[in-house]
Amino acid sequence: MRNSIEFNLYGDYGLFTDPLTKIGGEKMTYQIPTYQALKGIVESIYWKPTLIMIVDELRILNPIQMESKGIRPIEYNGGNTLANYTYLKNPLYQVRAHFEFNMNRPDMAYDRNEHKHHNVLKRSLKVGGRRDIFLGTRECQGYVEPCVFGEGKGYYDNVEEMHFGTMVHGLNYPDETGTDNLEVRLWHPVMRKGVIKFERPEECRNVKRIKKMTNKTFDKSNVEPVEDLWSEIEEGVNR
Repeated sequence: MRNSIEFNLYGDYGLFTDPLTKIGGEKMTYQIPTYQALKGIVESIYWKPTLIMIVDELRILNPIQMESKGIRPIEYNGGNTLANYTYLKNPLYQVRAHFEFNMNRPDMAYDRNEHKHHNVLKRSLKVGGRRDIFLGTRECQGYVEPCVFGEGKGYYDNVEEMHFGTMVHGLNYPDETGTDNLEVRLWHPVMRKGVIKFERPEECRNVKRIKKMTNKTFDKSNVEPVEDLWSEIEEGVNR
């Protein structure tokens, strides 16, 4: 895949919250990461408004295990409550993703240097990302490192098919879709021999409008061109 990266993603715990479980103040993770969570992780490795990160495939290496913990949520109005949060335990994945230019942002045309964006992305992956990696929520620290997708043994390599029901796929933001709406996408993921192939956002048919939303403003005053960023990286490497 053009402009792609492949990486291991792991941590002690993960919490990809099923929104249906948040109503009572408690949280329970989905069995697998959502597309949106993985996209956010790729954007933590490297992101510019010029780019749209596309998650292609997820490979699940460790068995899906869950662990519940008693958590004391922050009570801003006082009080002392206890909630049970159910986490994924020892998650380990391989992820394949790539980037495309965001053609809904003509204001970022000056920043479309494909070769340099890809090189910065790969360099950022090698150092573990430009921002902290979280597996769903901030208390679940995650880590990334380059890999060859499909390499090594996975727990579900011999499982023909596993269904996960209806899940949140991700969110449609106005600056990526060209509309003035924030929307949520739903889908029905299926794992085959340990691998989940994601539908592209525009391929999801079950889309619900959440609210009206306007585009964020980006231009040369608040977005550094990738040529300048690449020059800074090269200068730092050569010191």
